Amino acid sequence: MNIVAIIPARMASTRFYGKPLADILGLPMIEHVRRRVALCRSFTNVVVATCDQEIFDVVRRCGGHAVMTSDKHERCTDRIAEAGRTITADIVVNVQGDEPMVRPEMFDALIEPLRQEPELKCANLMTVIEDAGDFNNPNVVKTVCDLNMNALYMSREPIPSHMKAGGQKYRKYKQLGIIAFRADFLQEFTSLRPTPLEIIESVDMMRAIEHGHRVRMVVCSIESYGVDTPEDLERVVSRMRADDLMSLYAGDSGGRL
Repeated sequence: MNIVAIIPARMASTRFYGKPLADILGLPMIEHVRRRVALCRSFTNVVVATCDQEIFDVVRRCGGHAVMTSDKHERCTDRIAEAGRTITADIVVNVQGDEPMVRPEMFDALIEPLRQEPELKCANLMTVIEDAGDFNNPNVVKTVCDLNMNALYMSREPIPSHMKAGGQKYRKYKQLGIIAFRADFLQEFTSLRPTPLEIIESVDMMRAIEHGHRVRMVVCSIESYGVDTPEDLERVVSRMRADDLMSLYAGDSGGRL
C-alpha cells in the first residue's frame, strides 16, 4: 500500500507569521516536522506542500521533497489535495506543519483502521484533554464520538457541556489535526462545497460529517504540542530540549532518514 504524508505549510499565519521557519534548537520548525514524520516507515514519501518560495527552498536545501501549490487556498485540506494530485498514493496523511513534536508511532495507529476496514474512508487522531485550559481554548478543536468511535461533532467551543454533566465523569478529547484519507476520498472531500456547521465551527472535518461520511477517531496517548503563537513556540522549545527523537534526525540534512 502506497502511503504518503503531506505537510501543508505557509508563511501567512494570522496568529504567528512565518512560523514554519521559526527556529527550534537550530532547525526550522517545518524541518522538525518533516524529519520526525519521515521516521515512520509506513510512509513511502513525505512531502511539504507550500505556497511560499522561502519554505520550498528551505525544505529542498535540506534534501526534502516539497511542492509548490496555489496561494489561494483557505484550508489545509485543499492544499494537500492539490499536492496529492501530483503524486501516486493509496492513502494520504495530512500532518500539520506546526506540530514539531509528532512521533512516528502516532501515524501507524492512525493508518491501522484504514488497513483493516477497506470501506473506511477517513481516520483522525485525537487525544484526551488533560489541561482545563485546552478545553476552553478556541485554538483547540474538541471532539465527541459515537459508541463506535466515529466523530459525531467537532467544535472550538467546550463540548460536551461541562456544566450539564454535573458530577458525571467523562473523557474530553481534542483532535490533533493529523488525518488519514483514502486518496480518492481526499479529492472527493475537497470538491464538496463547505457546509454550514463547518463554516460556523471553522473545522474542516465537519464537512465530511455533515455529508454523512464516517470519520473514525483514533485515540492517541502521545501528547503532541502544536504551535499557534510565539508563546507556544517557547513552551515547545523547552520541551524539545529533552526530546529523545532529536538525536535521530537533528544532525541529518538528508531527505529520507
